[in-house]
Amino acid sequence: MDIASDASDLTGRILIAMPGMGDPRFEHAVIYMCAHSDEGAMGLIVNKPSEDVTMAGLLEQLSMDAAPGLERRQVHFGGPVEMGRGFVLHSPDYASGLTTLKVDDAFHMTGTLDVLEGIAVEEGPAQWMAMLGYAGWGPGQLETELTQNAWLVCEASPELVFGTADSSKWEAALNSMGVPAHLLSGEGGTA
Repeated sequence: MDIASDASDLTGRILIAMPGMGDPRFEHAVIYMCAHSDEGAMGLIVNKPSEDVTMAGLLEQLSMDAAPGLERRQVHFGGPVEMGRGFVLHSPDYASGLTTLKVDDAFHMTGTLDVLEGIAVEEGPAQWMAMLGYAGWGPGQLETELTQNAWLVCEASPELVFGTADSSKWEAALNSMGVPAHLLSGEGGTA
């Protein structure tokens, strides 16, 4: 893998945490990258559901009635930055004017209440994940982590992000690259 070319623009791709990451918040994390530039990077962890926050509970806190079934949908831990701020990663069939970020043709992200209002009344996107917080990197920080073997990079797909069980996403992301999880080591090497 050529890390330099992989790090040029990771927008719309997946970061897979390597074993030995050292930060328990990112252990086995699968992060969908919403933005990456010379100014830094922003992504959402897509495989760490909150243990105690459901969509129905979140909507109730926002004084919104929830559509049936939302009590079973967990809100995810999107990352350790601004954990009081919410984001919805979703399919492109929903857009909220200027507040929806079109990441690519398969994924959009909205961080305003109108997407939650749409989800609450079953008029939101067909595929979605709600998150609190995000993963963020300053200029050059992510590139440094890539050279330190902290992350692998793979292509994102709606099937992986929306259609795979959270507990299986890390291994599924590795499998999409042809990398068997049991062969990974937390130790980096040089040739």
